[in-house]
Amino acid sequence: MAKRKLLKVHDRQKVFDIPADENSLIRHYSLSPADRLEIELRRRDHNRLGFAVQLCLMRYPGRVLGAEEVPPRAMLRYVADQVGADPEAFALYARREETRRDHTARLMVYLDTRSATAQDRRAALLAAIQTAAMSDDGPAIASSIVTTLRERGSLLPAIDTIERIGLAGRAIARRRAERTLIEDIPLDTLQSLDRLLEVDQTIGQTRFHWLRSAPEGKRQAEAAQAA
Repeated sequence: MAKRKLLKVHDRQKVFDIPADENSLIRHYSLSPADRLEIELRRRDHNRLGFAVQLCLMRYPGRVLGAEEVPPRAMLRYVADQVGADPEAFALYARREETRRDHTARLMVYLDTRSATAQDRRAALLAAIQTAAMSDDGPAIASSIVTTLRERGSLLPAIDTIERIGLAGRAIARRRAERTLIEDIPLDTLQSLDRLLEVDQTIGQTRFHWLRSAPEGKRQAEAAQAA
């Protein structure tokens, strides 16, 4: 059975990818005087640049730097110019896992953020349910999760976690909608509808499929799809 998906590849990239166009760089990755003072506490170029890159990513898109991840060249140049470092120095920083972890811990204090807690995930799930009740659109559901986590001051979890929360929220919303649709339908009517899904040996298919295959049924189905 194929694994259920909430997001297509390009939708997942929109959530986690680092923007590299000029407007986004200026908007998201311009360092404040306070940022620069904090960055200057790191002594070497590669540490100052790596710390600055981590700071930027934890602000937007709101996640930590991945293991062996190298940001887009345009982003590295933009940040490096602000801290007076050579963009090439990042290669040395990327190899120092312990340093990255130490910087992440320090930046969580500086930025007043945290890893997503169980309460954060529950709030994200509630947001997903609310959005899914109005739209079945995967990106819209994921966007509501990301917005909720950011508003709560939480770093984004892995994209797979976001997708699992979204799938759960959509499944719950669908079940609630189903209950709403059938709660006032008499039991004998529901049983009659269920029998339409049973294979009728006299025609070799379900009555539901037989009705849909009839010329009139096809026209009604096409009209419903067009609407």
